[in-house]
Amino acid sequence: MPTPFFSTHQQLLNDAVEAIAKRGYWSAFPEIPSGKIYGETANQDGKAVFESQLNRSFGLSLPGTIGKTGSERSPYGFSLGITYPKVDLNWLFQSITTAQEAWRSAGPETWAGVCLEILRRLNRRSFELAYAVMHTTGQGFMMAFQAGGPHAQDRGLEAVAYAWTELSHIPRTAYWEKPQGKNEPLKLQKNYRIVPRGVSLVIGCSTFPTWNAYPGLFASLATGNAVVVKPHPGAILPLAITVETARDVLLEARLDPNLVTLVSHDFNDNTAKELALRPEVKLIDFTGSSEHGVWLEKEAKGALVFTEKAGVNQVIIDSTDNFAGLAKNLAFSISLYSGQMCTAPQNIYIPEGGIDTAGGHLSFDQVAQGIVDSVNKLLEDSARAVEILGAIQSETTLIRLEKARTLGKVLLDSHRLVHPQFPEACIQTPLLVQLSLQPEDYYTQECFGPVAFIIPTENTDAALSLARKVSQQRGSLTFSIYSTEQSVLNAATDIAADAGVALSCNLTAGVYVNQSAAFSDYHGTGANPAANSALTDSAFVSNRFRVVQTRIPV
Repeated sequence: MPTPFFSTHQQLLNDAVEAIAKRGYWSAFPEIPSGKIYGETANQDGKAVFESQLNRSFGLSLPGTIGKTGSERSPYGFSLGITYPKVDLNWLFQSITTAQEAWRSAGPETWAGVCLEILRRLNRRSFELAYAVMHTTGQGFMMAFQAGGPHAQDRGLEAVAYAWTELSHIPRTAYWEKPQGKNEPLKLQKNYRIVPRGVSLVIGCSTFPTWNAYPGLFASLATGNAVVVKPHPGAILPLAITVETARDVLLEARLDPNLVTLVSHDFNDNTAKELALRPEVKLIDFTGSSEHGVWLEKEAKGALVFTEKAGVNQVIIDSTDNFAGLAKNLAFSISLYSGQMCTAPQNIYIPEGGIDTAGGHLSFDQVAQGIVDSVNKLLEDSARAVEILGAIQSETTLIRLEKARTLGKVLLDSHRLVHPQFPEACIQTPLLVQLSLQPEDYYTQECFGPVAFIIPTENTDAALSLARKVSQQRGSLTFSIYSTEQSVLNAATDIAADAGVALSCNLTAGVYVNQSAAFSDYHGTGANPAANSALTDSAFVSNRFRVVQTRIPV
């Protein structure tokens, strides 16, 4: 029997299913951190809960607990001091095996109902999650609230909607009758049972722990699979809160909470690979480096692996009727969260002869300087700038930043800002470097962080050809073009389709290339090396279950 959660949230599910079909704007969870929406004291309450978790053990009871782990440090300059259960994997998987039995037979209505209730409760914890995301990733508060809370929850709901749609296509029973001429027809009753694949492993990332984890987590849970969540050791808390919420809902539904578990571990150990190679694990969702993603794709042969890896995101500037809007839009895209987004633009190609604009022709140097000036203007108020930039999450990003300074002509140097609340935070403005086309090694690989390369090309056709090559060979998640010529836009559209990368044309207002909207935008395509799947489409969920039939003569 379905839990009451399904009937409670059925309209929400119906609305989400309609949204993925129409692909217009729709959101289930409000993105504005307003007291009028979430309650007048929601912000203070969420912050208080976050602060109460610091310097103590996180209250999560897991099977096979053999100790504690945890060494998270806020990019804003302090240690979280939170410890999490460290588990024995053999013991944990024995408990998961037991938990799966009832869940496998519970059916799609129960699976969906539980997922929807988890998402609703996570939404009520959005402010707590915002502070957890902010102080593990370095995102500014507004981004941490939106991307770590409502936007991530929308992505989870989107996965549930796709799962429900695919499962709904499968009938429970069918009557089959085949005519046999003068003889009695052959008659069979056919019953169809949906069977989950097994245990799903979700490997979290350090920069967007909820936004990147929720699609796989909810796609697997909504198709009947148990889920093991393995956070990045630098960003455990947001996913620990998520697992805690899921386990609470499962207990209320009188289901075994060990259907959703957490495996925390120390930095630089082998836990991720050990989990990926376990025979019980049949599904893996991964966001992170190309090195680890490729290893999973090649070595985790017993599992179906979904990866989002590194990519080189490119911008072509051919011409524009709004240069000020172009420069302002690019400046924000480059600066947002210090470029620590898998969708942030990196390579900006400008014809060496310059571009035509509504105000006249601009030389290459004038275009480049216009972008530099826009970045400086955007960040001139340091109190505003620190909220846009956030803090650098990883020391390796700073090392990468220093190396990038040596690669070419520095058009805009990066410098450190002091956060008025968190003086120990590591906050860096963007670095803009002019590169030549040779050697290619500098710009044909991802330089993750607050770095953008401005590259002169012979002409727009050369830039288009280069963009195709880089996306096909190295992978890209986003591609952007500015042009007033329809023939150029058409060529870019064809190249984007050929290279399997999402294209944005002439963005000059409040939509940015590095933003992705649930229920409308496909994040990644699976058609180039940056990712082998899309968040979220039918293919992302349909292979997470199987159908077993029974035939009975009538």
